[in-house]
Amino acid sequence: MRVLLVEDDALIARELALRWRQRGWIITTTGSLAAADAVLDSDDVDLLVLDLGLPDGDGLNWLVRLRRNDKATPVLVLTARDQVADRVRGLRSGADDYLVKPFAVDELDARIDVLLRRAQAQGGELVHFGRITWLGQQGRAYVDGRALDLSPREFEVLGLLIRCSPRLLSKRTLIDTLAERNLEVGDAAAEVYVSRLRRKLAGSGTEIRTSRGFGYQLSLAKPAP
Repeated sequence: MRVLLVEDDALIARELALRWRQRGWIITTTGSLAAADAVLDSDDVDLLVLDLGLPDGDGLNWLVRLRRNDKATPVLVLTARDQVADRVRGLRSGADDYLVKPFAVDELDARIDVLLRRAQAQGGELVHFGRITWLGQQGRAYVDGRALDLSPREFEVLGLLIRCSPRLLSKRTLIDTLAERNLEVGDAAAEVYVSRLRRKLAGSGTEIRTSRGFGYQLSLAKPAP
């Protein structure tokens, strides 16, 4: 998932970026509205987290301008403005959610998960993990925009691993979920699909880890020393 964090507090920006990168998200941080415009002019994002009191302007005025051209990208306002009138104005200006500082990071993550589920339900299932993009309705997956050559079962296994990460996907869950989609597999076949998928993900910056007797986990590959 690609997140744009517009936040001029360097400590908050650094801590949130570190936390979210551990989830496999691609994080871009900016400390000004002009820098945010530059990012959006050159790239698409799946979520925008927006502070309001920024050095070069008011975040809400900027959000109103954004919504003239972009109605869909989820926006979560993260600000110290805690009056009811501020929250109402934020939501009416185009924010999908509004969280006041200081905040609990677990609550922030939970609110983001809700926004992403809502966006996926409205626009079809699209999931990012590191450099991988998985498009549920299209039945396609990409690494850095390059299509992966996956069989239907390999595609489903990849989707299960991405949606489950960072948790472990048990082999039983994998087999049962495929069976629900009329893809009958046994233990040996499941291992074959995971093995094939592991080879096809080589060089993608991700890896499938096997926990013997338990299942599989998709994670970001550690850079070579």
